[in-house]
Amino acid sequence: MSNRPAYIHHVNFPTTDPERTKEWYTKVFGMKYIKPKSNTKVVLMTRGNFDLHFTPVEEMDRMAPYHFAVEVEDWDGFLAHLRELGIRHTRPITRPENNSQFCYIHDPDHTMIELVFHARRAYPPVPGQEGQASSAPGQAPGAPAPGAPAPGAPAPGAPAADSAEEARVALADPTGATT
Repeated sequence: MSNRPAYIHHVNFPTTDPERTKEWYTKVFGMKYIKPKSNTKVVLMTRGNFDLHFTPVEEMDRMAPYHFAVEVEDWDGFLAHLRELGIRHTRPITRPENNSQFCYIHDPDHTMIELVFHARRAYPPVPGQEGQASSAPGQAPGAPAPGAPAPGAPAPGAPAADSAEEARVALADPTGATT
């Protein structure tokens, strides 16, 4: 028996516009919407390796500074993706102590999102192999061309998944044949 958590399953944020939130997180991070089976109004989104939930609210109640961070596989490619979408980011900062870079963006409800790239980490992270080197920024193996949709992004207008497992399968299929 272990008293240690395995991982964070999801984080929940407020949203003033659930449809806009679904569209933005699909476009920017390639997430897939999961259609709730209950009467909840919470927007359930998954990337396959992490989930985000959004609770509809009438107006935002600011508790700044809160944020979450997303590790990207290809720093230069992801910043090019943001430029093509017209999404502004803060000035990128380099942390030489851990060979990382980071900057911040905001979603349409002004939730702060930290984008992080660690040049020495393997992608995807593999337990027990944390110290293995990855490609240099902008040279991640299998990285999409600048302007390409986020890796595994559902096709625009793709139907919602009926379960988290169905969404993970759809996100893992680059041909989109399972959506």
